[in-house]
Amino acid sequence: MGKSTTIDAFFKRKIIEDQKHKESDATPSSILSESLVVEPPKKVQRVELEKIDIASLERDPGKRPPIWSYPLNQQDEIRQAYINWGPYQVKLKNYPSSGSKKHVRHFCSSWFELFPSWLEYSPSIDATFCLSCYLFSKPNGRVELSAFVLGGFNNWKKVNNGDNCCAFRGQDESEKSLNRGNFHQLIKLLASYNDKVANVVQENAPSNASYTSPEIQKEILYIFSSKVRKEICQEIGNSKFCIVVDEARDESKREQMALVLRYVEKEGCIREWFFGVIHVRDTVALALKEAIFSTLSQHNLAIHNIRGQWYDGASNMRGEWNGLQALICHECPYAYYIRCLAHRLQLALVATSREVASVHQFFSNLVFIINIVTASSKRNDELKEAQAIEVATKIANGELETGRGLNQIGALKRAGDTR
Repeated sequence: MGKSTTIDAFFKRKIIEDQKHKESDATPSSILSESLVVEPPKKVQRVELEKIDIASLERDPGKRPPIWSYPLNQQDEIRQAYINWGPYQVKLKNYPSSGSKKHVRHFCSSWFELFPSWLEYSPSIDATFCLSCYLFSKPNGRVELSAFVLGGFNNWKKVNNGDNCCAFRGQDESEKSLNRGNFHQLIKLLASYNDKVANVVQENAPSNASYTSPEIQKEILYIFSSKVRKEICQEIGNSKFCIVVDEARDESKREQMALVLRYVEKEGCIREWFFGVIHVRDTVALALKEAIFSTLSQHNLAIHNIRGQWYDGASNMRGEWNGLQALICHECPYAYYIRCLAHRLQLALVATSREVASVHQFFSNLVFIINIVTASSKRNDELKEAQAIEVATKIANGELETGRGLNQIGALKRAGDTR
């Protein structure tokens, strides 16, 4: 491969070889005229990059080079080839083991079924990789992705540690940690406003009654959620209500259905509360209907009191004969179906902004205005937060009913969201 010519080569002064011997005899004018002679441009040799044979690409994620090391004009073609092949999932009879004799750990082929679209395994280095991370990573990408792109991941003891990865908890809950988790931070915040609480929590708590273990934290979460649902059910009572349902897969590929209840409370205000996330075996209409009816029955909410149902436009939800709305209407004739207006509005706005430049510009400017207004009302947010903390303290001390306190906190939040 020849050395390419730089642009400076076209403007270099031509030096005659024998000029060095004649400098003493030449006149200043002749030297000047000869030194300003421009060398004719040389023909630039085109640099031809070596073309990569797609069929010879390395499949083993532990051996293949990073995607950014390939020629730039062929990276898309290489990405498409890996996408067509899919993740490299080698199923072996026995995988290399690690750990102590009591706690032997190794890779399990069943994990391919949990993460079929991205999980890869390298038998050469006994490590897992992420196909998506590999295809779209950059040399200056995020540090946490490098393990799934270059070195691989093989800390098997942390694979099934998802039950302990609750947002309520921190990575390190010791006293000197900077990330003790939301649970400790909430206790610390509450203690700063209430001396009685401060005297019995965290560092001041008895060694056997700190109530900060993972099991206790989960139990507290369960109690909180149960009390909130109980309060919602008491407000509804035997009144009419509507359901809002949507379903999606979580990171573990399990189907989850979110249920929201909408009703009019005794004071005449419309309430719309998130009621829970329900695991369903699949997303067919019959399975969703059984899960909804079972959840409502468990909390003593009469199914015949349903007066409305809101879903998106998926066929399993809006189907006229076998959709979820049709199955519920069959048992609850007054449960009028409305396709989610927010979803309709979103689809209309997206379609309009693609076709009309002025609409696209309007929403772009609207984002900037919202950011400015939100930033300028930071002090207002702090006041709302202080008021919410005061209400929460009264609930904890028994000075205020739970339901009324939650309503006040909700009102403060809505006032902040609708500035």
